[in-house]
Amino acid sequence: MAISVITPLTKEMARSLKAGDSCLLSGVIYTARDAAHKRLCELIEQGKELPIDLRDSVIYFVGPTPAKQGAVIGSAGPTTSYRMDAYSPALIARGQTGMVGKGKRDTAVVEAMKEHGAVYFGAIGGCGALLADCITSCEVVAYEDLGAEAIHRLTVENFPVTVIIDSEGNNLYEQGRKQYLNETNKAR
Repeated sequence: MAISVITPLTKEMARSLKAGDSCLLSGVIYTARDAAHKRLCELIEQGKELPIDLRDSVIYFVGPTPAKQGAVIGSAGPTTSYRMDAYSPALIARGQTGMVGKGKRDTAVVEAMKEHGAVYFGAIGGCGALLADCITSCEVVAYEDLGAEAIHRLTVENFPVTVIIDSEGNNLYEQGRKQYLNETNKAR
């Protein structure tokens, strides 16, 4: 059964989630890809105010396609997360508690998650049109010049994700591989 997760995602809630948990996100999340992440980190380095409040926030690594007439948003499938790895630790240190993407994360990101109580959710790549159906509103809030890579404020309802890496550093990709290898060895 899926766990209902309503944003803002507090550190307590983030710490209660475990690798492998199926979740349904509801509430406000933000979009940002590498160009927006770079700008956010430059502002942090300069000691300037950020255009969004990162405390207890969830950032979805997506560049949504333009909405068709009458739609809230176009296709909104996850992008590969490792492109944000250079920037994620700084954002996590500023209070970000959740990330949604696809693929592996590097050690520095996982260490920041463990230190600050954050989680990494996976969304299914190739399902952008279906995921878009869970988005009830979309508004550009920063970096409009980046087009699809601008920061958007999304309101989501029952947005399906899985905890890939939890706040203790447990990694579903690694656990799943070990389980598969153990079962394969037993079958021999």
